Amino acid sequence: MEQMNSSGRTVTQKFHVTGFLTIHSAPAALRPHIEWGLQSILGTWVTLEWKPQPKAAGTYRTTVEFRDRAGTAAKVATALKAWHYLRFEVREESEVGGEFFRFTPDLGIHRSVIDGMGTILVSEHLIAQALGKGFDEESLREEFERLLGNSWELALEPFRGVEMEEVMALRAI
Repeated sequence: MEQMNSSGRTVTQKFHVTGFLTIHSAPAALRPHIEWGLQSILGTWVTLEWKPQPKAAGTYRTTVEFRDRAGTAAKVATALKAWHYLRFEVREESEVGGEFFRFTPDLGIHRSVIDGMGTILVSEHLIAQALGKGFDEESLREEFERLLGNSWELALEPFRGVEMEEVMALRAI
């Protein structure tokens, strides 16, 4: 974004964003490759704490938080989707909004634009496209569910719940 300073000169300002990556399941063999890829994108050393993923035997899960330039989440999502066997979510947020990517092997990748509160925004252009595909209630419902990423939500929800299940098990002790 360009702004004018007090002397009237144009100054390019880089907005920094906060990002959060959750890899819900990754095969053991891909873990070092994922770490190398993230190091390359983030430009810093990354050591991830991997935990077994009980919802998908033989896979592991991890999370990482990052601060970087806008567009980093898209780079991370693009790199990770190349490994078909992953399930992940990556979110990038700033004061003005951000992006949210979700990926599963069966569904592929889904991208949403989000506002500063994390709410998914659907643009006028996407609404016009949905209306152009059909006016019957069922086709509109299916298209809006796709735009909101409902299938990805349903597919990833059991994997998100693993952390809560562990916390509840520890509380029960």
